[in-house]
Amino acid sequence: MGFQDSFKALSDPTRREILNLLRAGPLAAGAILEHFPITGASLSHHLSILKHAGLIDDEKKGKYIYYTLNTTVLDDILNWMLSLKGMEKGETDHEKS
Repeated sequence: MGFQDSFKALSDPTRREILNLLRAGPLAAGAILEHFPITGASLSHHLSILKHAGLIDDEKKGKYIYYTLNTTVLDDILNWMLSLKGMEKGETDHEKS
């Protein structure tokens, strides 16, 4: 898993919307699927890409798998992007001046 996998995962609007949905907390695949006009197989593919990129985690509870947002990779990307601007995490453009 590297930034390449993360950026590939983030490049798709469906996957970005899945991440937005997971901001509210864990969701089962069926609950995620209700938000999209796609098949279960397509959703499974999107979830697989997000998981491979380290952007989500999954946990089996009974007969359902619940997906959660993993912000660790997003933090790494954000820190890298801020370092390109010569900033530290939590610092604003205004504070940098």
